Amino acid sequence: MKIALAHFRVGETDGVSLEMDKWKIALEKLGHSVFYIAGSKGTSENEVHIIPELHYMNEQNNRIAENAYKALKDYDAIGLENEIESISDAISFKINEVVRKNNIDMIVPNNIWSLGWGLPAGLGFYKSAKSLNIKWGAHHHDFSWEREKYSNPTIPYVKDLIVNVFPPGLPGIKHVVINSLAKNELEKRRGIKATIVPNVFDFEAPMWKRDDYNSDFRQRLGLKDSDIVILQGTRIVERKAIELAIDVAGGIVSRKTFLIGKKLWNGMEFNAQSRIVLFFAGLDESTPPYLDLLKAKAKDLNVELLFGNQFIEHSRTQKNCEKIYSLWDAYVYADLITYPSVLEGWGNQFLEGLFAKVPMVVYEYPVFESDIKSVGFEIVSLGSRHKIDANKLVHVEKSIIDKAGEECVRLLIDGVYRSAAVEKNFKLGLKNYSYSALSAILEKLFRG
Repeated sequence: MKIALAHFRVGETDGVSLEMDKWKIALEKLGHSVFYIAGSKGTSENEVHIIPELHYMNEQNNRIAENAYKALKDYDAIGLENEIESISDAISFKINEVVRKNNIDMIVPNNIWSLGWGLPAGLGFYKSAKSLNIKWGAHHHDFSWEREKYSNPTIPYVKDLIVNVFPPGLPGIKHVVINSLAKNELEKRRGIKATIVPNVFDFEAPMWKRDDYNSDFRQRLGLKDSDIVILQGTRIVERKAIELAIDVAGGIVSRKTFLIGKKLWNGMEFNAQSRIVLFFAGLDESTPPYLDLLKAKAKDLNVELLFGNQFIEHSRTQKNCEKIYSLWDAYVYADLITYPSVLEGWGNQFLEGLFAKVPMVVYEYPVFESDIKSVGFEIVSLGSRHKIDANKLVHVEKSIIDKAGEECVRLLIDGVYRSAAVEKNFKLGLKNYSYSALSAILEKLFRG
């Protein structure tokens, strides 16, 4: 079949874009022809049919979302409805044109029918699904009921859209979710049955390593080999609870005196001039004042933050005559990974950490508890319970942070202990979340 995977964006480092690339590889191995429909192509070298109205940060959609979920200020109720309908018609027309010109057999929207972020996009695909005589899938990574943002629409029309289109209960659509919690909730709330396809990774790919291209990575960031790099590989958004990563980094910084003179796991000696940095590889997509609160917290705990997304893209490339590294290059030079999200549909960065063989500090978010924990990975746990303060920042018990700090220090200086943990994690990832496992599920799902 000719299959189009659709999303707001491709060729970037967000989880949905990365997972679509994996599906493309698996589906092509099964003999299908696969390309993308999106609002932007990022650094993707694949065939992408661009529909500008789908762009993740489309100005019109941003305005619609503000008025649909916060307050009517640019439209009245009828005006907002008309705007959504008009843009959705344009999107549907362009989808139909792509299908007609390319003889597409199946379209799989990714999160377009899930959250309600792009109301015109979701409605546009819905209109095309009703009018086109092709197969449809729906890959859901997150749902609107999982986010407070979408809980109180400003007008009844938007509320009806959320119920009827996100996701749609049209006959013949094959729905896919990424965890058991979502599967159960989707059937309970919408009466829609779905297949679970967990996030996967190519554990049989060549290992990421130092090479001629990335050999200057630390130097480019102003870092030495004796510095400790704690990688926060996700985007900067509130649900990632990055304040917990700062707490953990603070726990390591508080033990700096102990580290001085010790050999790190990589053979480098940590000295009085060595730095401990929390490195951000992802885009800042937070809402004010979240980033400012993070910076203030880091200052209080003497944690050095280093922002490097301007040097990192989905793939290695050149921009303004400057070398751009891939996200994988960041993993090569990480000493530890923090993954403190309190809400994840599954967890792409968790799999990346397993493959990269870097120890991880993990908050046991609900899907981790329900679908992943039983596999038996070796992690530095931040527990599964938290509180939220007046600034909406996440906190866990101080004793948990202290214990995590101690465990991180051991993983930094005890190479044998570290190696045993990461090798165990890699083998478990290979067994449970490989491309082979994905292909077996997709073969049944896309048969015919």
